[in-house]
Amino acid sequence: MQEATTPMDWFSHPDHDASIMSAWEHLIDGGEANAGELRCVVDDSWRRCLVGQVDPGAGAAPPPLDEGGLRERRERNERLVSASLPLIQQTREFLSQTGTIMLLADPDGMILQQEGDMRIVEPAGEVGLIPGCDWTELNCGTNAIGTALALQQPVQIHGAEHFCAGIKRWTCSATVIRDPLDGGVLGVIDVSGLAQTYSRHSLALTVSLAGRIESRLAKLAMERRLRLLDRCASHFGSARSDGVLVLDERGKLVKANPQAPSALTRLGVNTALNSAFSVPGLDARTTGSATRPTPAWLRLARVDVIREGGEMLGFLVVIPAAPNRLAAGAAGMPAGRPGLAPAFSRIVGNGAALRSAVEKAQHLAPSRVPVLLLGETGVGKELFAQGIHQASACSDGPFVALNCGGLSRDLLASELFGYAEGAFTGARKSGAAGKIEAANRGTLFLDEIGEMPLDIQPHLLRVLEEGEIYRLGENAPRKVSFRLVAATHRNLRDDVAAGKFRMDLFYRIAVTNIAIPPLRERKDDIPALVSHWLAQLCERYGLPMATFDDDAYRCLLAYDWPGNVRELRNALEGSLLMADGGVITVDKLPLEIGAAGGGPAADQCKRIGGELPETVCSLEVAEAESIRKALAYSSGNLTKTASRLGIAKSTLYQKIRKYGLSVALSETRGRGA
Repeated sequence: MQEATTPMDWFSHPDHDASIMSAWEHLIDGGEANAGELRCVVDDSWRRCLVGQVDPGAGAAPPPLDEGGLRERRERNERLVSASLPLIQQTREFLSQTGTIMLLADPDGMILQQEGDMRIVEPAGEVGLIPGCDWTELNCGTNAIGTALALQQPVQIHGAEHFCAGIKRWTCSATVIRDPLDGGVLGVIDVSGLAQTYSRHSLALTVSLAGRIESRLAKLAMERRLRLLDRCASHFGSARSDGVLVLDERGKLVKANPQAPSALTRLGVNTALNSAFSVPGLDARTTGSATRPTPAWLRLARVDVIREGGEMLGFLVVIPAAPNRLAAGAAGMPAGRPGLAPAFSRIVGNGAALRSAVEKAQHLAPSRVPVLLLGETGVGKELFAQGIHQASACSDGPFVALNCGGLSRDLLASELFGYAEGAFTGARKSGAAGKIEAANRGTLFLDEIGEMPLDIQPHLLRVLEEGEIYRLGENAPRKVSFRLVAATHRNLRDDVAAGKFRMDLFYRIAVTNIAIPPLRERKDDIPALVSHWLAQLCERYGLPMATFDDDAYRCLLAYDWPGNVRELRNALEGSLLMADGGVITVDKLPLEIGAAGGGPAADQCKRIGGELPETVCSLEVAEAESIRKALAYSSGNLTKTASRLGIAKSTLYQKIRKYGLSVALSETRGRGA
């Protein structure tokens, strides 16, 4: 067992250099060093060096990292560097009179920064006391940086006490810098000089400066936590029934609401929510390197990355207060996807086809190549586009979306490219930027790109190839740089063959493509989706958590969902608002969904929809039923109904006439009166 060291053992004894050198020579020759001549820290370190087969004749540290490697190290330790550098630079003038330099090293002993007397920079470079060199004991033998890391305490190593011969003309003092949150070692601060600069005060300087750096780190960490909590404050309302966790950028718990323990327990996670709690795989520091797999329960939670400007503050994890049936199913689901980026955590489901699509999106996200998303209406193409944006190098820039369908040619052109003053009647006096300009340094998402008119397509192609845009009515180009993600439900290859879509634009936007499966091909994901959306909708409307009875739940699983996830969400919203006592029954489901389970709902569906298969009704019937329920919920108020349905009031009038809902409207208003 290693003998404990005392504070007095931290300091070296320069007047003992000759006897220490004799002990070292005796040890190197295979004998035993005279323990009476050595301090415990030195004796123990020399023995570690022998076991580690460190070369006692080494004259310097191994060669330094190249510029790129050093830059990556500094970025990885950005918190330490940014907190330490201002304080280290303050010592520049003082150190310039002492013949010493101050060094900052990371937890692996790699020197990151250097400051101090420029007169000894050259001799320091000869032994590798420069940024980019590794000074652990196994690389450089006994030395203040490596030995302080090994002992995790202050230490001073002078002259002959160094293990490697080429470093014995140096004296150095160092201590570790600890994380104020968990006490872990973040790095080392060191003062080094040639042996004649020895001073006991050097060690006191490093200990004092380490304390100031730790205080600064604590202050910055508290500021970050307060900003993180401020951004998440709205999620801690007393009416919530789901669990909420706020985690810092390392995935460590900052705050949890009272519902969080029970929400985790329902998902099979039994652990104390204290300062030691963390979520594996959520750690911003591992960006670009291997990450630990995220836990299975995290797939059924919503994970939002909280940013402020370009700074990543942490994560918000919302755990739905799911019905017992859904929660129990979730707990037994397979483990989450290894290395799944938080940017894609909003995509719910674990089916093989969906998992493959998400993994492909995650793999393509860091590059800047265009991506074409293929899938039916309502499968969640925009969620994929947002995930690609958030996991890309453009994440600090804007995400701008435009649906190319449903817009006239002229309106689409002005929305895309913008226009100059006086470009057309009704144009703004000062002109306007288009969506392409708005997406500069970010991501442009063009949904339903297959609907883009042929004569606009060459203009978009030129923007993609030249990186320049001309506003309508302007002759001067504007430089733009953005990442394009496009989406369509059409078969663009067929459209190219039919002359409806330009071949050159197709090959420009479809450098890579991702096929998103429809919901009918991944019905195993329906329980997780129902849990996810019910939790969000109950929170939105301030309702207690609802559940489906067995018949209604069977209908959800049997239905083919032609409108995909969007249709599922709308069906859940309408059913939830019509439910009594928190239980959703078959009669509260849209007719076509209730018909999927057979019984009276199927007969009613046949009467309304005509000759249709037993398990499906037309989308028009579904739309009519949704409008009827929205009218009932809004007590016949057409403005509120149109807003709830997400359509214009004029469109609502047309649909009321189309589906013969005037009687239902009158009855609803009569009940409201």
